[in-house]
Parts: sequence; C-alpha cells; structure tokens
Amino acid sequence: MSGSVFFLHMAGAVALLLWATRMVRTGVERAYGGVLRQRLRRALTNPLMATTAGLLLAIALQSSTAVTLLVGSFAGGGMVTGLSGILAVRGAEVGSALLVKILSYDLSLLVPVCLLAGTVIFLATERRSWRQAGRILVGIGLLLLSLEMMDAAAEPLRESRIVPLIVGYLSEDPVTAFFLAAVITYLFHSSIAAVLLLATFAARGVLSPELGIVMVLGVNLGSSFIAPILTRAAPPAYRVVPLGNLLMRGLGSVVLLVLFVYFNPPTSLLGSGTADRVIHAHIAFNVLILFAGIPLSRLILKATRGIVALSAGTKTPEEERRAAIEATSALDAAALDNPAQALANVTREAVRMCETVEFMLRRVLELYEDPDKQSINALAALDDTVDKRHAAIKLYLARITEHGMSDEEASRCQELLGVCIKLEQVGDIIVRNLLSHVQKKMDRDLEFTPEGWRELSSLHASVLANARLAFNLLVTQDPETARQLVAEKDRLRDLERISSERHFDRLRRGSERSVETSSIHLDTIRDLKQINSLLATLAYPVLERHGMLSGTRLKSA
Repeated sequence: MSGSVFFLHMAGAVALLLWATRMVRTGVERAYGGVLRQRLRRALTNPLMATTAGLLLAIALQSSTAVTLLVGSFAGGGMVTGLSGILAVRGAEVGSALLVKILSYDLSLLVPVCLLAGTVIFLATERRSWRQAGRILVGIGLLLLSLEMMDAAAEPLRESRIVPLIVGYLSEDPVTAFFLAAVITYLFHSSIAAVLLLATFAARGVLSPELGIVMVLGVNLGSSFIAPILTRAAPPAYRVVPLGNLLMRGLGSVVLLVLFVYFNPPTSLLGSGTADRVIHAHIAFNVLILFAGIPLSRLILKATRGIVALSAGTKTPEEERRAAIEATSALDAAALDNPAQALANVTREAVRMCETVEFMLRRVLELYEDPDKQSINALAALDDTVDKRHAAIKLYLARITEHGMSDEEASRCQELLGVCIKLEQVGDIIVRNLLSHVQKKMDRDLEFTPEGWRELSSLHASVLANARLAFNLLVTQDPETARQLVAEKDRLRDLERISSERHFDRLRRGSERSVETSSIHLDTIRDLKQINSLLATLAYPVLERHGMLSGTRLKSA
C-alpha cells in the first residue's frame, strides 16, 4: 500500500471515529440531556459524588471535554462550587480513559448487531426517545467499525521502510513526540480518538512502549487545552473549571514527561502487550492526577481564580454573562447597503437572543428547586438584555427596508422580525410568570411532591429540547427539523394533559403537598406549554416554503 493510500484509509477511519463519537454524544444529549444535567448538578454538591458523576457522564457522552464545558457552565452560573467542578472534571478524565480500555477489546461482533438494531429502532417509530436510542446504537456500531478500519489501515506499516525512520527519530527526541501528540489531539478535539490511534500503531509494532507512553502524555496535554480555548470568549467565571483542568492535567503531563525521561522506569508493570501499556499508561496518568488533585484542588482553584480575576472585577457570574452579551452586537451599520449581508447579521444577533433565552429557560427550573433572591433578580435582569436586542433588531430591519430587497429577502426580513417577537414573548413569560411562581414557592416555603416534581422536570426538559430545535432551525432552515418541532408540539400537548390529570388525581387522594402547590404546578404547566407553542411557530415559515403546511386543522363538514 502506498503512503497516500495509507493516509487516505487512516484519515477515513479517524473521521468515522470522530463522527461516530459525536453521533453517540448528541444522541445521549437529545434523549437524556435534561435528566443528566439535573442529576449531575445535584451530584456536584458533594465532592466524592461529583467525581463519580463526572466519570459516568464522560463514558455516556464519550467526551471529557463535553463534561468540562457542562460543569464549567454550572460553576460559572453559581450553581455549584468551583472545587466540586474541578473534581468532577478529574472524574471525567478517568472515565474517558476507561472508555478507551473498553473500546480496546474485540467487540467486532457488536458492529452488525448495533447497526441492525439501531437502524430498525430508528425507522420503526416516530417516538423521539426511541429514535435517539436507535441513533446511539448506530453510532456505537460505526465507532466499533472505525476501530476495525484503523486496525486494517495500520497493518501495512509493518512493511514500511519510512516509518521506522520517523519512529526512530521520535524515540530519540521525546519532546518533539510529546508536542506532536498534543497538536494531533487538539486537532482531533478528542483524546479518545488519539489514544486509540496510538494503541493501534502500538499493536502493529509501529510504536515502542516507551514512545507510546511519551505520546500518551502529549495527548493529555493537547486534550487539556481544548475546553479553555473553546471558552476563551466566555465570562471569566465560566473559564475557572476548564482553566483549572489545564493547570492540573497540562502541568501534570509535563512533570511526568520529565520524570519518565529522566528515570526511564520499566514499562512492564503496565501490561504485557505494547497496546495495553499505552492504554494503561493513559488510565494510570489520569488516576494519578485525580488522587494528586484531591489535596491540590483548593490551591489550583485559588490559582485559577487569580488568573481569571484580572478580567472578572467584582461582578457576579450572571452579571458577567449579561455584560458579555451586551458588549457585542452583530448589527453592523456598514452592511445596510447589502440586504443579504445585513439579514445575515440579523440572524447572528437573533442567535444571540436565542442563547440568552435558552439560558433563562434552563436556569428558571433550577431556581424552582433552589431559589434565592439574588439569583432571581439576576435572571430577571437578563430579560432586559433580550428586550434591548429585540429593539435593536427592529430598528436595524427597518433601516434595511429603505434599500432595495428581493421578494425572498423581504420575506426573510419579516420572518426574522417574527422570530425576535416570539423570543421576547418567551423571555416575558419566564420573567413575569415562571419567576413569580419561584418567588411564591420561596415565600411560602412550599415543596412539590416527588411525582409532581418529576412531571414538571420532564415537561421542562421536553420544552428545553424543543427550544434547541427551534434555535437550530433559525440557522439551518431545515424542513425536517421544522416538521419535528411541530410534531413535538402535539406530543407536549399530550404530556401537559397527562400531567394535569395526574395532579388532579393526587388532589383527589388528598395529598397535602399537592394541595399546597396546586396553583404553582398547574400555572407552570400552562406557561411551559405556552412557551413551547411560541417556539413551534418558528417552524411555520420553513414548512410553508416547502409546501408542508396545511391551510387549516379543521375537518371539512
């Protein structure tokens, strides 16, 4: 096999691995994201539980970076402490390393099983949860298939005359090997893919155990940079956990590289096979950083806060978020003479409105569970940001219409105006209705029944998932997403009816807590349903353009 053919096959295998990993992660997030976030947030109140939760969530999402970003957002919003956040990320790194070990076993028999079962489940039903389960199974099947492709692509390397020269050079220059692995991992945005690639090369005799371990340390360095760079534009409080992980894991990889090169310890303790030693070195490194991080977490947290304090000032996390939102605008007056560019600017600004509304919608249910006056006021203040963006967009759109626009551009202009109006209405419902329920619950010291809270949480998770569909639709204009959003509106109507019936059944049984929280429970259901209906209307222009919208729901006489 020629070098170009080898790189083509290997690149294809790695691309499939990255795609399959993303497919599994998005499937898990769409099907169970709301539940996972709630349980993770509760677990983060205890440092030991935080570590365990981070480990399990990294295996479920197949990405420690995703967990780092999620936990960082919790810590930035003041929902969890920075200490628990750092420990949760440490657990996530161990979970990611353990997943590599699981995937290293011979699971080839699962490839056809997962692909067949996933495809059948996905095509056999319209139920969203089942379709996402099918998506997850297909993703797992493709992931395992990509590992077989990587193994097959690496087989000819045994006969290569160039590879030994490259490996020989890297073996003599561990620093270059270390940084090369770090760069590759950052480009992959996945330590799992990078370690599996190293393990494949090691299994084929391309890498020596010593070189493999050096490059594994480089993988951990590269992986520790991903989350801090992705959050570099976020408010300072949101960068504490990702930056803390960089300090702990990144510096740890450098220190262990120096120790490994200087002392040159035997690698036989890590296993008999070369591939096993590479994978076990990855696990051992992250376990070591976890145990070292327990006593050092407070020091790391203090150092990290000191670094981000340069731009943090004295603002609360939510004030920082609001200031960051208000400080930027995509509404460039210079683009008004070009309607297409101006409408693109409005779309970007509307997406920012979506991000604010999504944060408000997600945060409000957390306040139902753990309300406090400061957080309520901070969330209410975000509605001012939504109103300001809405007003700015209306004025900008009005100025665009002064210039010549095509019929299509004029239609898009009206559509974007409608989107912003709906987003402002959603913000008003959250602040004027849902936050008032939070205030009433806090003032009266009320508690929902476990059944009632599960129903509200489930309904809220569905509305939040539909909100994300609606916000994605704003950019993609995908008719299938639009159709799914309207279908979810009907499903949510059924959920609302079932929840109300169950609530009245608890009232008939004389549940005291149900009686006390009855008005809040029913009003919250009504408000969530109204929010979902407003968001579903964002799909109608897309459906109408594609001829997928009927004129009326009334049956003919």
